Amino acid sequence: MKVLVTGFTGFIGTKLVPALQSSGHEVVGLSRRADHKQLRAVQWDPANGKLNPSELEGLDAIVHLAGETIVGRWTAAKKARIVDSRKQGTQLLAETLAKLNRPPRVLVSASAIGYYGDRGNEMLREESTPGSGFLADTSVAWEKATQPAQQKGIRVVRARIGIVLSTEGGALAKMLLPFKLGVGGVVGNGKQYWSWIALEDVIGALQFAVMTESLHGPVNLVAPQAVTNREFTKTLGRVISRPTIFPLPAFAARLVLGEMADDLLLSSARIEPMQLRKHGYKFKHEELEGALRAMLR
Repeated sequence: MKVLVTGFTGFIGTKLVPALQSSGHEVVGLSRRADHKQLRAVQWDPANGKLNPSELEGLDAIVHLAGETIVGRWTAAKKARIVDSRKQGTQLLAETLAKLNRPPRVLVSASAIGYYGDRGNEMLREESTPGSGFLADTSVAWEKATQPAQQKGIRVVRARIGIVLSTEGGALAKMLLPFKLGVGGVVGNGKQYWSWIALEDVIGALQFAVMTESLHGPVNLVAPQAVTNREFTKTLGRVISRPTIFPLPAFAARLVLGEMADDLLLSSARIEPMQLRKHGYKFKHEELEGALRAMLR
C-alpha cells in the first residue's frame, strides 16, 4: 500500500513510519517543508489552506497525526494554536481528499481521549457522549473536521489516543527523573483514572486500523486496564524500586501548569478499547506493570 503520514516527525510518527515500511508499505510524508532527508514529503500549508489535490492522487491510505503539542502552559495563543492546527489541518486534508478522482480507501485521523472530559468512575466506550472543557471541545471539532472525507465514501477511523507510555517521549519520559530521584508521588487525590497505552500498541493499533476494513468511526486507543493515578504511581515506584511518598497536591499542579493540570493530570477518564477488542486487535501490553517492566528493563 501507498500510505501518506502527517506529523511523521513527531513522537508517534517517527515510530509509525519505519513500522509501515518494514511491513512492505511505501510511505510518503505530508509536511510544511519538502526538504526532509528521511522521507519524501508532499508540501502543504494548512494555516493558509494550501494543498495540491494532484499530489494526493493514487494513495491507498492516510494516517493523520499532525497537530500542535498540548504540552506547555495554555495561554490564549497556545490554545488557539492547539485548536487551529487540528481543526484547520484536518478540514483541509478531508476536503482535499473529497475532491480526488481516486481517493484513498481509508483515513485514520488522530483524536484524543480528552474527548470524554472529566468523568470520574464512569466506564467510557466509543459510543459515550463527549465531555466538557477545552480538550473535549477541541477533540469534538477535530473529529468533525473529517466529515468531508467520510461523505466522499472514504472509510474514516477517528483514533482517540490515550496517555502514551514510552521512555522516549510523552508522559512517562517526563515522570521518570523525579521518580528515580525518589520525589515522585500521587497527583491530586490519586483517584482519577488514567487510560494509558504503550507506544508499541499505538503503532500496532494504527496499522491495524489501516488494514481492517470493517473498522470505522471512533476507536479508543487505550490498554484494556485503565488505572487510577494512585495505582499508576505505586506501580511505577515498584518497578523502579523507588519510594513514592511526595504527592503533588492539586493546587500545586495548577500553580505550576495552569489550566493544563486540570485537563491532563487531574481529570478522570476510565476508558475501554471496545472497538479494537471487537475487531480482534491483540494488545502487546494489556496490564500496566508488565508494560512498564518491558519499557524499563
